[in-house]
Amino acid sequence: MQQRLLVLDDEPEFCEYVRKVAEQEDYIVETIQDSRDFQERYDAFNPTLIVLDLVMPNMDGIEIIRWLSSKERPVHVVLATGYNPRYAMMADKLAMGHSKHLKISPIAKPVRIDTLRQILRQDCQRDLSVESET
Repeated sequence: MQQRLLVLDDEPEFCEYVRKVAEQEDYIVETIQDSRDFQERYDAFNPTLIVLDLVMPNMDGIEIIRWLSSKERPVHVVLATGYNPRYAMMADKLAMGHSKHLKISPIAKPVRIDTLRQILRQDCQRDLSVESET
């Protein structure tokens, strides 16, 4: 199964950066700059991985995590932030307390290309190991 990545960040340059790297790793990628569009796109696209900016206008990453926690669909969320890493740790604790279907991984901006590739490859390997167990 081909991996599907949904990128939500209010910075178009970051979205395109992640898209280019992920497409080189054979991901199908969709990007969103407005968090108000996230829920509809999530349901329509059915991502296996989400790269999510933690601090955005309208709906922030914590609100997105809360919404994802209510879903029964397993998904890996990479929280990207240029702010204090404690914000990402708070989101991780929120997800752990509310959903067994979410895996949260924090990442600091600016994101190095080798770090991003490593995350993408590990997520792909994790998905393959889950498929082989079933």
